[in-house]
Amino acid sequence: MPLSLINGRKSGAITPGSTLFLNRFTHGGEIKGSPLSSLPIYSLSLSPPLLKSLKHPIVSLQFKEKMMATASRFLPFLVCLFISLPLTSATQLIVVNNCNDSVWPGVLGTAGQPTPGDGGFRLNRGEEVVIDLPERWSGRIWGRQGCYFDANGKGSCETGDCAGLLHCKGTGGVPPATVVEMTLGTSVSPLHFYDVSLVDGFNLPVSMVPVGAGGGGGGVGCGVAACELDLNVCCPSALEVKKGGKVVGCKSACLAMKSAKYCCTGEYGNPKSCQPSLFAHLFKAICPRAYSYAFDDSSSLHKCKAPRYVITFCPPT
Repeated sequence: MPLSLINGRKSGAITPGSTLFLNRFTHGGEIKGSPLSSLPIYSLSLSPPLLKSLKHPIVSLQFKEKMMATASRFLPFLVCLFISLPLTSATQLIVVNNCNDSVWPGVLGTAGQPTPGDGGFRLNRGEEVVIDLPERWSGRIWGRQGCYFDANGKGSCETGDCAGLLHCKGTGGVPPATVVEMTLGTSVSPLHFYDVSLVDGFNLPVSMVPVGAGGGGGGVGCGVAACELDLNVCCPSALEVKKGGKVVGCKSACLAMKSAKYCCTGEYGNPKSCQPSLFAHLFKAICPRAYSYAFDDSSSLHKCKAPRYVITFCPPT
């Protein structure tokens, strides 16, 4: 299709690498987002093949005197385009509450890593929040339920409580709690590693799904990390955590038994000696895409190069 300039007049030669300011209906060349300060709709870098296709290689770059007159018509579109483009190399987490009640996500960066949102916030039913994370970030996110906090952010939660604070501020959640774990890559080593873990027990169904990965969500090793079913419904009585007569959490074997054999510590701190318990087998049968015990790597650890991920509490099944 023909190249189209905005209000162009012939006055200067175009050479490879020149930048033309085009309207959003222009086709051809390599389209790239442009800064708001110069108010183009798009910019286009011309290559030699594209130059040869032009009947008139002498065209105008002097558009500015009329650009401002037309800019107001395109400004809403421009703002939307600017907002939608990633401004940094940050990875986005979109945290969604699909549960019937409010959830208070807790966030904890590992040693030396920042903790977004002061480590915790409230998500009402149907709400979502976007978190930007820097390169190399590693940490965990979990859901808290049955929480009450006063105006100072002090209170308690039935499960996943972090020192009685709304903003956990570097404090982990009290198990049992379903945990999403991740370690992000860099521009040089772009793979992100992530999983859903039941090693600390279970309190809420949760999933982590890559968005925008190559191959429609495929990419290199991409997959869904999840425990999508409610383990509390079938939790063995020895592992139950109850509040007000209702099962609100299900302990892991390690948490309930408190022994090296079930916690994979001491002489059991290696894959050969640490084997899944009967309870771990039960967890794995119900949630095959989640860690059921410490060395459950082969079917539970995922890696991907997606720019963003959706973490959903109570994901649809």
